[in-house]
Amino acid sequence: MIETPYLLFLGDAPDMLAAKVAIGIRDWRPDNALGQIRLPGCGADLGLTEMTLEQGLEAGAKTLVIGVANRGGVISDAWKEVLVKALELGYDIASGLHNLLRDEGELVAAAQMHGRTLHDVRVPTVAYPIATGVPRSGKRCLAVGTDCSVGKMYTAMAMDAEMQKRGMKSTFRATGQTGILITGSGVPLDAVIADFMAGAVEYLTPDNDDDHWDFIEGQGSLFHVSYSGVTMALVHGGQPDALILCHEPTRDHMRGLPGFKLPTLEALRDVALQLAKVSNPDVVVSGISINTQHMNDEDAAAYCAKVEEEMGLPTVDPYRHGAERLVDALAAI
Repeated sequence: MIETPYLLFLGDAPDMLAAKVAIGIRDWRPDNALGQIRLPGCGADLGLTEMTLEQGLEAGAKTLVIGVANRGGVISDAWKEVLVKALELGYDIASGLHNLLRDEGELVAAAQMHGRTLHDVRVPTVAYPIATGVPRSGKRCLAVGTDCSVGKMYTAMAMDAEMQKRGMKSTFRATGQTGILITGSGVPLDAVIADFMAGAVEYLTPDNDDDHWDFIEGQGSLFHVSYSGVTMALVHGGQPDALILCHEPTRDHMRGLPGFKLPTLEALRDVALQLAKVSNPDVVVSGISINTQHMNDEDAAAYCAKVEEEMGLPTVDPYRHGAERLVDALAAI
């Protein structure tokens, strides 16, 4: 178990997008986010209390969480002085990066010397099966995006929270480091051996009551040349009954790929639906989630209304406007 509450380490993250792990914890588990600690030149600011390591301990922090999701998932050499000092002072450290804490000799030595724990949440702990495609009872909803980091996790969590509020049966199924750190369980899907990824999603979303919905945390994008593989595993292993299309309209290129434009929502709908029908012929696209964080209220409302008219599907920013209409659409399936 990772001890809470957390001090969130933003390191030298160049922008807010690179600090999405910390942002997710701040937004969905605010009681666990005591403060933030940054290195000089950090371009991310969560608006939390700025703390030193010592101040974090005084406030009650138990674990220093690396709240950065950088390209390649690397533990920067620039961070190590702070991480070693944190262990010396009495923190545990948690990370969801591909570059594992347990592979860093300095950190392992400091943790052993001071009796602290290193938590690598992006390490599979189960021998996942190969996918079978056998239909499962219960219902499943998967968010798919035009790009990475467009709000797929927020959409699933907002819809799950709305169902819980209504007394309906639902579970959020985490598939990435942020979701796992927020909920405490899940499958670190992009760290699973490729042949077993779809099977891991089947394992994560087993048979359930006929009126129970699993909200599967989306990853990557079918249109992203770097990360499309993990999305395919979710589409086929998840056997979704419903797809939610997710889009962030203010971007001018795919994340990390300046030479690639985002696909249209129509293209995402058509491609994702065709691929999802391989494992569930009855799947439908039930709604659209728009990430309007960089738009004002008027522009956000106008954009959602325009998309809804064009696509003929309920369209909202579920974090900003609420997920009621997206859940209404699922309840009608």
